[in-house]
This record gives sequence, structure tokens and C-alpha cells, in this order.
Amino acid sequence: MNKMKINIGPQHPSTHGVLQIITELDGENIVNCETEIGYLHRGMEKLAENRTYLQYLPMVDRVDYLGGFFNSFAFCDAVENLSQTEVPQRAKYIRVLMMELNRIASHLLWLGTYLLELGAISPYFYAFREREMILRFFEKLTGQRLMYNYFKFGGVRKDIEFTEDIEEILKVLPEKLKDYERIIADNPVFLERTKDMGIITEEAALNYSITGPNLRATGIKYDTRKESDYYKDIDFNVITAEKSDALNRYLVRTGEIKESMKIISQCLDWLKTDTSDCISSKINEINLKLPEGEYISKTEAPRGLTLCCLVSDGSEKPYRVKWRTGSFYAVQILPELLKGHTVPDIMAIYGSLDVILPEVDR
Repeated sequence: MNKMKINIGPQHPSTHGVLQIITELDGENIVNCETEIGYLHRGMEKLAENRTYLQYLPMVDRVDYLGGFFNSFAFCDAVENLSQTEVPQRAKYIRVLMMELNRIASHLLWLGTYLLELGAISPYFYAFREREMILRFFEKLTGQRLMYNYFKFGGVRKDIEFTEDIEEILKVLPEKLKDYERIIADNPVFLERTKDMGIITEEAALNYSITGPNLRATGIKYDTRKESDYYKDIDFNVITAEKSDALNRYLVRTGEIKESMKIISQCLDWLKTDTSDCISSKINEINLKLPEGEYISKTEAPRGLTLCCLVSDGSEKPYRVKWRTGSFYAVQILPELLKGHTVPDIMAIYGSLDVILPEVDR
């Protein structure tokens, strides 16, 4: 048997960043493969030790540039718990609303790029069309389309004074999702490329610490939002599937978009009837010094469980910040998923995991 090694990446448009996949092939069949990370390392954790809490806050959006609100929340939540700062209820609802809009925007980008990787061009433009509505709202509220820095210690930077943009998103998106399903889910080519591809068993998911949609597609009903004080009064379902192949991972994410819209609608209804303040005045961001201690905050980000471990030594700078992100673990399981498949299946399987490399090479 003559084997050959082929590099997929790191300069490859479908690796979602600079990832090198070293594949060992027998013809077109993948015998073995190895993932090589580290090309994008930015020292996001080490940088925290040389900055005050306020100086580091704008940087955390860049841990996952497609889910910046979730990283901001995790860091703010850790600081607020160590400083024993109570977040106003209005700020909690605004945070949930913004994170769920961010989840939809992230899933739409994944959907568009994933279909593009499978050879379908039109869904890419459709998904980005709807995502643009959300980004315009983010820009209107925060001044940014990607790195928002909207959450602050003790609340949010400003209140939401306009809701018509969100109402328009909730009005338009359900019909567009039906269009997606007609174009994508009933497409025989898409089904052929995704069904039974890259199956993750429950045992493998637990062994590799897989979280998020990739875990829930195995049938494991684990979503940290159900444990969060922020979501305790909000009604939503945890979307699962029975077989975690590429097809079911797609179905879980599209199902989560629908659930996020339900959550946003409930938050919007609550905010319309509330007139309280959304910023705590009991915390000084500029001269902030936390007491000695350690806290681990968690949030259900689009790509899985995100943890922020914050250690304070009592000074004005963090002693240690450690991030746990979903994409890192999804990359580790990739070699196991690719074995036995062929070269054209690489992007069909890898793309279904929704990995972004900045979240891997923190």
C-alpha cells in the first residue's frame, strides 16, 4: 500500500483560520491525520496580567470574534462575583437579549460559510443578508459591527432606546428560515454530503469534552443556560438530536436559532414594561481592585461552553486569566472523525463542527 501525506492548510480558505491538517492518504481514503495548531497564537491570557481589569475588557471580544458578547459576559461575570457587585435586573435582560442576537448572527455566518464549503453559493448570500440586519443593530447600539465592548462591570454601557430594529428581525427571520429549509434540508446533494459524516458518539463527546451544539447533537441535553440565574425566568427548549453526524449538527444549530428568537421576544416584552436603571453605580471601573480570590464564570457560547477563570491577588491587575473555549476541543476530535472518510469529506465534516481558530489559539 502506497501512502501519501497531504497538507490541508494552514493557508486554506475553509479551515476558518490558520489550521494545518496533515492527512495520510491511501488514494483518496484518509488513513490517519493530525491537526497542527498554534499559527495564530496571540497570548490573550498572558496579556491580562499586564493590564488593569478595565484595560483588558475590550480585548476579550477577540477571544471569539464571532461571539464577542459571550466573552465579555464571562469576564464581567467573574469580576462582578469577585467584587460582589449586584447587576441590575434590566441589565441582565439586555445582556441575554444581546447574547442571543449574537448567537443567531454566529449561527447564520456558520450556515452560510458551511454551505459555501459544500459548493452551494446562494445560501451564503441569503444567510449574510439576514445576519446584516443584526449587525446593523449592533452597530447602531454599540458603534461596532464585530468588537462591541458593550458590557461593562455592573451592567451595560447604555440602555436600549429603540426596539423596532429587533422587532423587524423577529418578523423577517422566521420566514427566511423556512426558505433555508426548503433550499438546504430538502436538497439531495446536501443530504448526501452530510448524512452519516463525522459521527460523534456520546462516549467520544464526553471523552473529548465536546460541548455546545456538537454535544447536544449526540442526544446529551446539556445547556448551561438552564443553570444560569440570567435565564431562570425565560422559557426555551434545549435542542438535541439522536445522531451527531454533520446533518444533525446542522439541524441543532438551525433549531437553536428558533429558540433564540423565542428568548429575544421574551426579553423584549420584559424590557418594554420596565423602567429601572441598567448600570450599577457601586463599582468603580477605573480604580478597580478586586479582593484576593478565584472565580470561574461560564456561559453557553455559540461554539460551546466558555469558561473564564479569573484569579486575583488583590492588585489592580488580574493575577491570572484562563479561557476555556469550545473550538479547542472540537479540533482535538477531528482526526478521529476523519479516519475512514475521503478527501472531499474533510470540509464537510470539519465545517460542521463550527470551529474558529482565534478561539483555539488564544
